[in-house]
Formats: sequence, structure tokens, C-alpha cells
Amino acid sequence: MTKTILHCDLNNFYASVEQKLHPEYDGLPLAVCGNPEVRHGIVLAKNQLAKQAGIQTGEAIWISKKKCPNIVFVPPHYDEYVKYSKQVFEIYTTFTDKVESFGIDECWLDVTGSLKLFGKTGEELANIIRETVKKKTGLTISVGVSFTKTLAKLGSDLKKPDAVTVLDKEHYMERIGDLAPNEMIMIGRRTAQKLTYLNIRTISDLANADVALLRSHFGVVGENLINEARGEGDDKVAKYFEHTVPKSVSNGTTTPRDITTFEEAKVVVYALAELVAVRLRSHNLVANGVGIYLKNNQFDGVTKQIALKTPTSNASTIAKSALDTMKAIYNFNQPLRAITVAAIRLTGDSEYQISLFEEDNEEREEKLEKSVDKIRDKYGYRAIKRGVVLKNDLTGNLHEDDDFRPFHQSKTT
Repeated sequence: MTKTILHCDLNNFYASVEQKLHPEYDGLPLAVCGNPEVRHGIVLAKNQLAKQAGIQTGEAIWISKKKCPNIVFVPPHYDEYVKYSKQVFEIYTTFTDKVESFGIDECWLDVTGSLKLFGKTGEELANIIRETVKKKTGLTISVGVSFTKTLAKLGSDLKKPDAVTVLDKEHYMERIGDLAPNEMIMIGRRTAQKLTYLNIRTISDLANADVALLRSHFGVVGENLINEARGEGDDKVAKYFEHTVPKSVSNGTTTPRDITTFEEAKVVVYALAELVAVRLRSHNLVANGVGIYLKNNQFDGVTKQIALKTPTSNASTIAKSALDTMKAIYNFNQPLRAITVAAIRLTGDSEYQISLFEEDNEEREEKLEKSVDKIRDKYGYRAIKRGVVLKNDLTGNLHEDDDFRPFHQSKTT
């Protein structure tokens, strides 16, 4: 049976919530920005008027001000974003229990079984959901309606704000065939460059590509790319109230000043690894791999992931693996301004055993870190610190700064 899948995307979410909090800014271009004093002075989100003025997410505040002199800058209020997100997701669950989050402001809904119940088509149900969200929260959403998750996501991107776009099985290629492949969710910049090298420049080209050719360049992923372009993806939408293990956990920061040496970077990596490890342990997860993302002061980025021999939620292991990876990919010819550390390929911690016969160093360290977690939960992060991050200006208030870490890890669900 052909599925009916919706992808719902809250329009300009952070900025839209800020406008509800600040009605005095109605009719003005508005941007949500980080704290310039800790070099987070970039645009995190913007409203429609700012977007029309050419403001772009990720650009420096001074650039936005030059483009749009009357723009209003406001700091982020993540607790409010979480509150509104929960309200919207509760609305979604009144239409189906198959609601899969894709961040705080996006999700997929599988409404295949709901159409008969509500006596509506997918497009009609999408419009009902869109109007319900607007009426109950004052926020708008764009909805893509299609038969796979990938195409539903693409549909929601095609028309914004406050719109419904249908990509049905019979005519979807007429709408998207001439679009670049990187309009599809799973295709990033590097994959798109490789596809261009293979003379695959549109989604239609990808759908008609030779499977053997793409497998030779991308492995099994190449075949998956073709299947998604052909509308043959079969990913299921997870149930909202069903516990699912995330694929990764990451924390990153823009440092207060440029990092010019490996030793300086080491301090930041250890601080980030601690945040990642705490989040893993709070959800009883372990990582089977580690990734690191680096951005220099020219805004060029490089990233690499590695597999771990033994699954871990230990900060030292994560940090050491990230630092070894950093040595392999970065030589500090250019100073760094941002670092992200990720734990990847996550599994439940009950799915492995560190040592069958004796307690090893890894196990002892994990017990120690869990004890440290309890102390910090009671007395705060500053009650006990790792020696490598003491008296260092690169981490600043990293562990307590909402501008850096949008969701308090103790409240993450």
C-alpha cells in the first residue's frame, strides 16, 4: 500500500517565537543571535522580513546590520522554544502516533492509517494540521505531502511559509526532476560535488543513473541515493512515544579567541568530550565511534569520524580519540575558531560488557565519571573540574552557557 507521509516544518521557528514574545517588533526585520561577547555573534535564525532583506543564517551580526540597518537583534530563549515545540508536537500526535522528530522544529508524520479515520486526503489532512497549529499556537508550518520520508521533506522545503506541497507518485518527478541532487536530505556538499563529477546534475539524472556506477563510487549508499530519487525509499516513521536510540550526540562551540596550537585545542576538546559523555550516561548510551568537526578562522571546515574498538561513554576515551583524529586532519596552518565533538553509532549500554573477568581502566574511569556526575548534579559543574581545563580562558562558561548548549542536558528527553 502506498504510504502517505507528511513532513512538517515550523517556519522561522526561533524568530517566530521571539516575535510572539516581543509583539513590539511586529512589522520589523528580526534576527535571533548569539552572544557577541563570546564570539557567538552570528545569526541563528531570522524572520521572513529579514530573509527578504538578504539576511542569512550563520553570518556575522555586523554583516546583517550593514545589509539591513533597521534589523532588530534578540538573544535566544531556548526554554520558550522547547515549550512551543512540545505544544506543536502534541497537536501532531492527535492525528497519528507515528510522529518522528527531526529536531525541535521538524518532524515526519505517517498518516496512512489516519486518512480513513478522518475521511480526508493527505493534502486535506495536512491543511487541517497546518490550520490547527496556527490557531492554537500562532505559529505557521510548511508541510510536504508524499509517499516517502525523503520526498515529504523535499516537499516541505519547496514552498514556505505557511504552505502545503504535494509530491504524488504519478507526478513528483515533474516538480523536482530539474532540482539539484543536494536538495535531497541525505546529499551534502561533498556528495553533490562527486555526483557533479559523474555528470549527475539533477534529481532526474540521479534517478536514471547507473546503479553499478554509483556503487563503485559510494558503495551501498550509492544505490540508496538512486532509490530515494526514484521514490523507492522505505524508511519507516518511528512512533512518537516509542524510545529510539539517537544516531549521535554532539557538542560544539565557537571559542572566545582563535586557537593556534594543538595544546590549546586539547583543552576545548576535553571540555566538549565531558559534555558529550554526560549526555551519553544520562540516557544509558555508549558510543561505537567518535567524530570531530573543525572550522578555521576563514570559516572553512573539515570533519572526520573513526570507529572505536570498545563502546564507551567515557570522556577521556572520547577526547583522546577526537584528538588523535584532529592530529590526522589538521596542522594549524590556520587558527581554529570552532570545534565540535560527536559520539556516533550509539547503542544502549546494556548491549555490551567492558570486561568479562576483571575491572579494567575503562571501567574504573566510567565509575569515577558517574560519581563526578552526581557531585555536579548536586553542586554544579564548577564544584569539580578536570585539571586540563582549569584556569583556561578557552572554555569560559562553556558548561553553563545556554547560547552554546541549547538544551540543559538534565532536561533533555
